[in-house]
Amino acid sequence: MGHREQLMAGAKRCLEERGFARTTSRDIAAAANAPLGTINYHYGSKERLLNAALLESLGEWSEKVRSGSAEAAPDSGAGARVESMWARIIESETTDRPLLVASAEALAQAETSPQVRPQLPEAFETDPSALAAELHGIDGAAEGEVARAVGSVHMALVAGLTQQWLVDPERAPSAREVATGLRRIAQALESDA
Repeated sequence: MGHREQLMAGAKRCLEERGFARTTSRDIAAAANAPLGTINYHYGSKERLLNAALLESLGEWSEKVRSGSAEAAPDSGAGARVESMWARIIESETTDRPLLVASAEALAQAETSPQVRPQLPEAFETDPSALAAELHGIDGAAEGEVARAVGSVHMALVAGLTQQWLVDPERAPSAREVATGLRRIAQALESDA
């Protein structure tokens, strides 16, 4: 493994152990067992490396919580797939808490850091159409605007649920409560149509 890969692994470890805001270049270099100067050589700055590590980690997290959505209950419909995904997300609020805290810290940094801000939109544009297809069977090619809207709503809910679980896990909703709430909202919207 070269320095570039060592730095990525070290940055991921630092995000988990120290968080985004408290990780220094020296921390990353020590965790990677790489010279300090290799951070700028390979990534341009500590912030770019941390962002790259965060984006890669969030991509892995997304795959983990989304995995099994299509297989969760193929015959029982979208409701079971949605509830199954929300159960995995809620479980990850405990198992992957350091990553989710680092993600929240990175979002806070985006407001004042010209290096951080341009990289973060990639994390939120993880193809909402694919999420709509997995959970609801919506074909992004045929119904692009609808698929994007449905996937984006789920992504917004993930962000909000994550904040609730980070701040007040005792009162954050369960997977069943999320699914129940979504059903009731859908019913109300249909009755208004």
